[in-house]
Amino acid sequence: MDPIVGRMTLKEWVAVESDSVQPVLRLRRELLRMMGLAADRLRNLGARVDLVDAGFQQLPDGQSLPIPPIILAELGNDPKKPTVCFYGHLDVQPARQEDGWVTDPHTLTEVDGKLYGRGTTDNKGPVLAWINAVSTFRALDEDLPVNVKFVIEGMEEAGSLALEELVQKEKAGFFSSVDYIVISDNLWISRRTPALTCGTRGNSYFMVEVKCRDQDFHSGTFGGILNEPMADLVALLGSLVDSSGRILIPGIYDHVAPVTEEEKRTYEAIDLDLEEYRNSSQVKKFLFDTKEELLMHLWRYPSLSIHGIEGAFHEPGAKTVIPGRVIGKFSIRLVPHMNISVVEKQVKQHLDYIFSKRNSSNQMTVSMTLGLHPWVANIRDNQYLAAKRAIKTVFGTEPDMIRDGSTIPIAKIFQGTIRKSVMMLPLGAVDDGEHSQKEKINRWNYIEGSKLFAAFFLEMAKLH
Repeated sequence: MDPIVGRMTLKEWVAVESDSVQPVLRLRRELLRMMGLAADRLRNLGARVDLVDAGFQQLPDGQSLPIPPIILAELGNDPKKPTVCFYGHLDVQPARQEDGWVTDPHTLTEVDGKLYGRGTTDNKGPVLAWINAVSTFRALDEDLPVNVKFVIEGMEEAGSLALEELVQKEKAGFFSSVDYIVISDNLWISRRTPALTCGTRGNSYFMVEVKCRDQDFHSGTFGGILNEPMADLVALLGSLVDSSGRILIPGIYDHVAPVTEEEKRTYEAIDLDLEEYRNSSQVKKFLFDTKEELLMHLWRYPSLSIHGIEGAFHEPGAKTVIPGRVIGKFSIRLVPHMNISVVEKQVKQHLDYIFSKRNSSNQMTVSMTLGLHPWVANIRDNQYLAAKRAIKTVFGTEPDMIRDGSTIPIAKIFQGTIRKSVMMLPLGAVDDGEHSQKEKINRWNYIEGSKLFAAFFLEMAKLH
């Protein structure tokens, strides 16, 4: 790959404000333009490209916005070769310079070998690295060693609207010839050691509402004669997790898969400097003192996080208000072999019990608004072996075998629907700052990553 050409295309793509999170027509038009640029780039490589209409997104206020089309593209259909399908997304999180960016988030800016800009690592850079790998074979007039398919969407940051439906619909069509699926939408655990990701946590998101009435109260007029909804809610939220991070909901750990000796050894081998990780995270102290404990609690044990309270007074200044209705928001990251419906039942029973002990006259309701399964890969699959060999060729080292503490729902959707091997092959370093005001991809990661994908094609062809 010519690094100048590759960087210029990344610059062009970063300049497109393809924000899917804010439901604004101007940004949807930018998303449509982004998908068009990618489709053109793939067509120029000789790919057959289909822009699948994904319909409209209905908003709570009654308006509807177009969902950007999903790209289905393919290069090669030789039945003797394996077919590798790459998934990526071209939408980004919101970014404005006044939010704390040192550089314009939509102008690719290089500083000390770091390419700053929204979408550089999540996920425009990795998508382009795949395209760069394919274009290398084209530039050398060499046949691709594998058949390549692309699934590229523009709504991942907003919940991948319409994607699961498309995967179901194309199960016997576009995906019928796919042997392997690769996702490059996460990061290494290190700055310099490449990684292969073989698992992610799931997520169940809860809302707990406590209501006295719809209007707020004045604390001088009503303070002392009410069960205040906020006091009830704080007690409920405070009953969920202790100061050591342990979830206090009875039974929640009953179905967590036990740690095997083989698994323990994988944590010992991972390249992680705990002190450097703490400093780069700007955290004074983690809950755990060893690398192994920290990684296990980040990847293979459940965690509970409290996210916010809707209806509470949160602006600057003093306001003597008693909120009449408040909603607490929290989520539980799920791991194998936790069952979503069992977790939902355990949460509701626990909160019902805690609320009943307060003898409050308020109304409490609990609802689970999201339930996403964890995902675990078979690291003995051919594509994991091929990726290990490719990493050794390009980087000269064995990869860290890691999990991801967050949730990437598409992995489970692909695995459950198409029933083919899914692998996560990240390009970005641990300090890339995806979603933050300093998002970047290192020039080294971008260029070596493009080489890695080309080497992966070659290794995949040998192993198949």
